[in-house]
Amino acid sequence: MKDIDARTPSLAFLGLGWIGRNRMEALAASGRARIAGLADPDPQAVEAAAEAARGHGAEPSGQGATLDDLLGLRPDGVVIATPSALHAAQSIAALQAGAAVFCQKPLGRDAAETRAVIEAARRADRLLASDLSYRHTAAMQALAAEVRSGALGEIQAVDLTFHNAYGPDKPWFRDRARSGGGCLIDLGVHMVDLALWLLDWPAIACRSAHLRAGGAPLDAEGRAVEDFALATLETGAGVPVRLACSWNLPAGCDAVIRLEIWGSEGGAAFANIGGSFFDFEAHRHDGCNRTELAAPPDDWGGRAALDWLERLAAGQRYDPACERLADVAAALDAIYAAAGQGQA
Repeated sequence: MKDIDARTPSLAFLGLGWIGRNRMEALAASGRARIAGLADPDPQAVEAAAEAARGHGAEPSGQGATLDDLLGLRPDGVVIATPSALHAAQSIAALQAGAAVFCQKPLGRDAAETRAVIEAARRADRLLASDLSYRHTAAMQALAAEVRSGALGEIQAVDLTFHNAYGPDKPWFRDRARSGGGCLIDLGVHMVDLALWLLDWPAIACRSAHLRAGGAPLDAEGRAVEDFALATLETGAGVPVRLACSWNLPAGCDAVIRLEIWGSEGGAAFANIGGSFFDFEAHRHDGCNRTELAAPPDDWGGRAALDWLERLAAGQRYDPACERLADVAAALDAIYAAAGQGQA
């Protein structure tokens, strides 16, 4: 197992669809990494990514189709953006080969898979992170500062919403075996992560949950996944956390993404603007008054990956903070179980 280059880590990228290529470009543009290799089953995706990397002054050292092709280059880190069913096994293989891992969410299709990846990172003493990117928006950072300062007083409730009026365009998203679930594990994971992170990782239980597919209750025995989910969670201190998420809901705009939090001394909200997937604002609420905390422009898309890269470049190895990913996965498992789906 080689030591990490503490100056300019070499990175390999597995999965070069829109999100994988976007993260590759953000990391290449930073000038903080060398592009060791690119891999995707689609050779056209590999070539397009290579051309994009060259546009940022980064020449990939190798190209291929599989994780093995990349691991042969002995990169310091691997960035994974493949279908969800592959995340856990690919992350574990990369960690066991001595590479740090930055993986798209979900890290695993359930808490058991997620814990297995975390244990592999611990054993390998390698940095592990997942792309829970909304934490890194300026709007969410401003809202978090308001919560953590105590300015909202005693937190009384949290409301979470993520509706995507388009829904995913790849068939594997709608196959339970390959995705682990539908809109809940695709979109709800972001909102549950934000709530637990803001509230400093409380114990949490699911009090009720409803999952639907095509307007009907989700078949527990089938391969289909939910396109609409409602759940009520509750922290150990009794704070209710309500979640609604969906694909293809007639929302009247591209997306509705919103987190509202209410305390005894005020409230705050994080919300997308005009149906955008990229523009967010945050406000503090006092009675009928609203005070802006943050607003666009904010180029946040690659910020979670850049945070991982900066820590990797500094020589950081296993970070116990990654164990919180299992807490998020367990909360999703609890929602699936409460809706009669068992574990995802």
